[in-house]
Amino acid sequence: MKQSVDLHSFHEKLDRNNLGPLWASIHDLNTIEPKARPIPYLWKRELIEKHLEEAEDLLQVGDGADRRAVFLINPGMKDLIPYGWGGATHTLYAAVQAVKPGEIAPAHRHTTTALRFIMKGEGGSGRVNGEKIPFEPGDYLITPTWTWHDHTNQGEETIMWMDCLDVPFTLFMNVCFTEFYPEKQQELLVPDDYSSKRYQGGMVRPISDRTPSIAPLGRYKWELTKKGLDGLSEFEPDPFDGYAIEYINPSTGKDANNRIGARMQKLPPQFFGKAHRHVHSNVYHVFKGSGYTVMNGVKFEWSEGDFFVIPPWVWHEHVNLSETEDALLFSTNDLPIMEAFDFERKEEYQENGGSQIITEVFVPIEE
Repeated sequence: MKQSVDLHSFHEKLDRNNLGPLWASIHDLNTIEPKARPIPYLWKRELIEKHLEEAEDLLQVGDGADRRAVFLINPGMKDLIPYGWGGATHTLYAAVQAVKPGEIAPAHRHTTTALRFIMKGEGGSGRVNGEKIPFEPGDYLITPTWTWHDHTNQGEETIMWMDCLDVPFTLFMNVCFTEFYPEKQQELLVPDDYSSKRYQGGMVRPISDRTPSIAPLGRYKWELTKKGLDGLSEFEPDPFDGYAIEYINPSTGKDANNRIGARMQKLPPQFFGKAHRHVHSNVYHVFKGSGYTVMNGVKFEWSEGDFFVIPPWVWHEHVNLSETEDALLFSTNDLPIMEAFDFERKEEYQENGGSQIITEVFVPIEE
């Protein structure tokens, strides 16, 4: 007993001197498997859009607010200052941004890398490094690290899109820099939609792009993504992910955004996916359809417009109960980061025929 008291007192003395006892902490520092701070979670579309509409009444983009965006804070990250580091997961920030007709979100650039997925609305566009890029629902757009970008809406309806950046990662690494352009919008240097037109042939590229570059293609049109899914759908679906494709850089064959991966996934009618887990984390947006995902035994029911996250090393499986309609899921991931450090690993669920037993149903906030 005396030894225990003396040891506890010694630990306190170490702490006062900014030191630590490895013998008492080794199992917390070298864990048997990942102990992720973010937790499985789901945000309903109605909740996000309600708050975004309220922000529309309070904020004018370009006049007191650079961006009008509501971002997802994972409850497991919420105690981190500031703002849970903006973490939907420990590496990924995700938000829904809205631009009303006539508004301009001013140009800036940052070391965080960014991407957009257009959710709804017509008439929007962005400028990235001197190229004007149209926005259409289902389009995937990239803004690589340290590239100038601004957004505008020349249409007649509010446009909305999903943003995803590696904010938590860059903040943790202390490598975040930001710079503001001297004018509201950057100068246009090439014809509109330049990169998409150069790559509209699909699996061919201009010979000038034989040397790899960070972002030879800035816009991945929904019509081409859909063709990719339709072609894949002529075969048997992957048992875990259904029909899934990823967006790639045509000059390297690697992820379109060098630090954030992105995929579009189709779950056909009556698809019951098998469970697996992996080290990389995911942020999902339900583009079309409805269904549910089971994460560590908890059932998360989702429908069009919802968002949910899969943290590292969490068992998960996707289900589409519809007998007639596909479910389309857009997702982002930190797989490029995990692979760069050789951290990625995955495991298939072996029990109960590959399906988890549901022990609980998640109840989302519907305020």
